[in-house]
Amino acid sequence: MKNKKRIYTKFTLLLGLIFAVSVSCEREVSGDVDFATFSNSADVYIDGFSGGLEYLPFLGSKLNAFTVDGNETYLGESSMRFDVPNEGDPSGAFAGAIFPDYGGRDLSGYDALTFWAKGTKAATINEIGFGNDFGQSKYRTVESQYLVTKRNLRISTTWTKYVIPIPDPSKLTAESGMFWYAEGPENGDGFTFWIDELKYEKLGTVAQPQPAIFNGEDEVVTTFLDVGSTVTGLTQTFNLGSGINQTVSIAPSYFTFTSTDNEVARVSDTGVISAVGLGTAEITASLAGVKAKGSLTLTVGGSFEFAPTPTRDAANVISIFSDAYTNVPVDFYNGFFAPFQTTLGGVIEISNNELIEYTELNFVATEFKNPTVDASAMTHFHVDIRIEETIDAADFISIELGDFGPNAAFGGDDDSSSRVTIDSGGLTSGQWISLDIPLSDFTTLTSRSNLAQIFFISDATISTLLVDNMYFYTE
Repeated sequence: MKNKKRIYTKFTLLLGLIFAVSVSCEREVSGDVDFATFSNSADVYIDGFSGGLEYLPFLGSKLNAFTVDGNETYLGESSMRFDVPNEGDPSGAFAGAIFPDYGGRDLSGYDALTFWAKGTKAATINEIGFGNDFGQSKYRTVESQYLVTKRNLRISTTWTKYVIPIPDPSKLTAESGMFWYAEGPENGDGFTFWIDELKYEKLGTVAQPQPAIFNGEDEVVTTFLDVGSTVTGLTQTFNLGSGINQTVSIAPSYFTFTSTDNEVARVSDTGVISAVGLGTAEITASLAGVKAKGSLTLTVGGSFEFAPTPTRDAANVISIFSDAYTNVPVDFYNGFFAPFQTTLGGVIEISNNELIEYTELNFVATEFKNPTVDASAMTHFHVDIRIEETIDAADFISIELGDFGPNAAFGGDDDSSSRVTIDSGGLTSGQWISLDIPLSDFTTLTSRSNLAQIFFISDATISTLLVDNMYFYTE
């Protein structure tokens, strides 16, 4: 286990789950009040949509990825057919959608979502589950409050039954998100898979709950006053009737969080951690009365150390991100490439200073294509990075630059990119590292006249990365 020294700080996700807490005042309830009642219908798709079910594709998904198939079924007259596009398909980069019932359903009497599935080939569905409703429920102010995701679900070419357990059925008394999925091409190729008999069941064989936070690890973290983050790595594992252990990723609202010292660190019902005083506190959790594996020992210190302030003449700089210069227009600092990217985070502010914090890093892009940047007269790329966790021998950070070529547009044969890797020998924990990389080191970058992308890549070897002062310059 890595000992992690990580900065916890408030940030906004460009794409992801945003949880809000509703506050109410106590008052007497009139006996004349009619409370809302919800259907307890278990069916989602049985030879057709159940009452109230809708189909809403994700942005960027192939729009006609889902159809009803009357030829291929496990049982009955039809099934749900999903056509995953090939890589580069102009109709969409992947297949993905939610299937909500915005009337809400009471699912507290069930313990699992079940379905039968098969594919044209053996494949792995990236994400599939329930509880995703795009935050449009009529009855809740919390977006996707009880999201459950089964990642990397293996399917075969024969009909097989699959079980996605409900972490705590008592929570689902007014649920809108009946089903959702996201899947991309595999090795560049698309394929088709089918789902049939999609419904909720009371199996009675979902047993031995094993909840976890921080992926079951006991993390040790340093942070600073008045900054915070969220509890991550939330999972629930059940032993199913088949004998296998099924693990799903789940929303924080399933858990009850506890801090050993609320005068040092507080944690909300939705897993938001706030550092409020100097000292040390331990964050733990439970789910339906079962203690979760994993914890966070949080040591809160004083002031935060910022990256060195750049001193180069602004006339010799093209700035992408820095408080010291005027930045070019940037489309995003975290263009979430669903469903393959895990990286969260983006621009944050500490004491009126902006920097970028990435967590759960595998790869992430900053894009500035409107307009692209002509750096043909520049000689170097500068960036300040900071890693708060311990550095292991296999750790690395790669920086990749992408140029859109003469047509200044993504795609086509004129694009080019190149990558420079800083291995563990060039990385230090707990301090800012200033990198000045000659642009000539990006050897396969055939042009610098239409630069549009900067990637940071760790392949999950480094989880958390702070970034500041990204700019091109000439000496």
